[in-house]
This record gives sequence, C-alpha cells and structure tokens, in this order.
Amino acid sequence: MPMNATISTAAPTATPEQQQKLRMAARALGRAGLVHAYGHCSLRLSKDYFLTCAPEPMATLLPEEEGTVVPVDGELPEGVLGEVRIHQYIYQKHPDVNAVCRIMPPNVMTLSTQAITPRARHGLGAYFGKEIPLWHDPRLLRNDAAAQALVEQMSDCHAVVMRGNGAVVSGDSIEQAVAFAWYLEDSARIELAVRSMHDGFTDMALDDEELVDRYVTTGRVFDRMWRHLTHGDPELNS
Repeated sequence: MPMNATISTAAPTATPEQQQKLRMAARALGRAGLVHAYGHCSLRLSKDYFLTCAPEPMATLLPEEEGTVVPVDGELPEGVLGEVRIHQYIYQKHPDVNAVCRIMPPNVMTLSTQAITPRARHGLGAYFGKEIPLWHDPRLLRNDAAAQALVEQMSDCHAVVMRGNGAVVSGDSIEQAVAFAWYLEDSARIELAVRSMHDGFTDMALDDEELVDRYVTTGRVFDRMWRHLTHGDPELNS
C-alpha cells in the first residue's frame, strides 16, 4: 500500500435496538412539545458515524421508519436534512458527545426572539451553567461554515439557543440529551414566569457553588426522565 494511501472506514449498520431507541427519543420530544413538524435527533454509532432520525415530524415516526447512517466528516447522504451538519460538527468537536437533539421548544423560542436565554434559576437549569450561548442569526443553517461557527459558539455547553429558531442540545447518551431538551424548556418556562413579576422581581440565579452542587448525575436522574418522557411509547416493550 502506498505510504500516503487513506484507509477508509466502512460505515456501520445501526442495530434494530439503536433504530428503535432513536425513534423513541424522537417521539418523546414530540409528545413533550419540544418539536413539531420540524426537528431532528441523532445518536453516535462510532467515532466516525452517527444515526439520524428519519426526516419526518418526530412525533409521527412509525416503527418501520428507520434513520440514516451519516459520516461525522463528509457529505450528507441523500435525503438527510441540511441542518444535520450541526450534528456532524458537534460530533467532530466533542468525542465524548453521543447524542444531539435539534429542537423547537416554545418558551425557549419566545425568549430567543428578544435575544434572551434562560438563566440557571432552579435546579434543572444548573446543567447549562451560568449562561447559555445565543446564536443571533435566525436563518436556517444550510452550509458548513455557519454550522461550524454555531458549534464553536456552543463550546462546552450542553445547549445553544438560536434566535427565533429553536435550540440544539447534546449529551453523553440519547437519554441524557432528551432530558436536557426538557430541562432547557423548563428553564425557559421559569425565566418567562419570573420576568413577569413586575413587583418585587430580583434577578436571582444560582451561584457558582450552587451550580456545582445541583449538577447531579446520580440517582438515575436521566433514566427517570427518559422513562417519564417515553411512557406509553408504541415500541416501549417491543
């Protein structure tokens, strides 16, 4: 073999269990009102490939609708949504990330139109640190340069909010990413509620010590949220 020859990595085949879990994640996000006709999620299969859900309204995915295997670095396969580029760059930049959700949560969306992201005012907000990054451009991300810039702005945060265009969350697993999607919207609900307190409102948020103490990963916190959000799913016991 020539010295400068490239060894290609064959794309893995997603297992039926991986396909099913991704569909369940998509439907959970839909049932929770975190996506509507638009949105997508993915899970990592290997260092070089991930599985993205079928490009359909996520709550409506049927058991026979399988996702597509996508390279972490390379052209998007035919039929894959253009904004899946965001997933590619997250997986490239963060080898420890194993799942990504592109979501459209209504309270997050409302705040974002005013260039506001939720502050960590309660326990579930602690997972995003002191400040959630805001991507100011409301246009769809349909090119590599924009997707890469958004991921750079996201940095090490579990979320980035897109002005008038939803949000992206990532996690160590699809269960964690789905939980973070719910936590982000709950943080936005709290933010809207406290900002409506015209009398006596103080801009109080968790301090550094409280943020550390409330970033809890024990007690099956993500598994319990996964069970809550996937309850009643048609593939739950299949």
